[in-house]
Amino acid sequence: MIVYTHADCLDHITPPGHPEQVERLRAVERGLAGLRVERRDCPLGLEADILRCHPVAYLNRIRAAVPAQGWAQVDGDTFLSPGSLTAALRGVGGICAAVDHVMTAGGRAFVAARPPGHHAERETAMGFCLFGTVAIGAMRALDIHGLTRVAVLDFDVHHGNGTRDLLWDEPRVRFVSSHQMPLYPGSGHASERGAQGQITNLPLRAGSGGAEMRAAWQPVLDDLRRWQPELVLISAGFDAHRDDPLAGLAWPTRDFAWITRAICDLADETCGGRVVSSLEGGYDLEALADSVAAHVTELSRAND
Repeated sequence: MIVYTHADCLDHITPPGHPEQVERLRAVERGLAGLRVERRDCPLGLEADILRCHPVAYLNRIRAAVPAQGWAQVDGDTFLSPGSLTAALRGVGGICAAVDHVMTAGGRAFVAARPPGHHAERETAMGFCLFGTVAIGAMRALDIHGLTRVAVLDFDVHHGNGTRDLLWDEPRVRFVSSHQMPLYPGSGHASERGAQGQITNLPLRAGSGGAEMRAAWQPVLDDLRRWQPELVLISAGFDAHRDDPLAGLAWPTRDFAWITRAICDLADETCGGRVVSSLEGGYDLEALADSVAAHVTELSRAND
């Protein structure tokens, strides 16, 4: 079990009181402490990988917006500091390195990087996100490794609107997102199906917990078994936790273990167990540490 991370991800510094803070990555490290994992540094992401999902004009706009000091605001809740672009490039490099690793050596990987990615649309930074990290990893799997069936599964409490935007016209990827509704960013209705009907949204009501989540996910996972993905990517947000301050779902930590185990079972049955997971949300630090520990424990156990 490989964990990709990098100290540069601590240099994405947000304003005081911002929920997507440096301490999140330190909480992730507490969750990983004592687990049997191999750590590797995230390389810097390549421009060619970013351009599979974002136009060069957008990349150049982000580059130009990076401040020499302090902060630059690129969206209502999305900020850049002097180290933010390098941190985001580590996330891109980490997901691509993880995809390359599991496609050549098998196994599983977890990318512990920030800022997160699943809200970044083709030409819009938003929701704390700059680049569509997991969508970029999916496109690398398709274009570099020649895959034709990649599953992208997102259990963050917020809808992965950026991933939806980036993969809307991509028939080789099935994107599934469970999320609280109504909630930011306001998308994720069941009727949003993608250009080829390859997108599935699983809206969940505020206050719902594990029973509702399992009832929503189980038939989708069964359908994916019939589709036979060649790789499974996870947008692993832990803000559906009942202690998270930004949302209102009621998942205890054990629910993150359940959904991870269910996804790993799918991968074991269809694609030799190949799973790459990437950190998205999770803003209560203790809950984040506990949930990451449960998630990575299940990823590691499935890989034994």
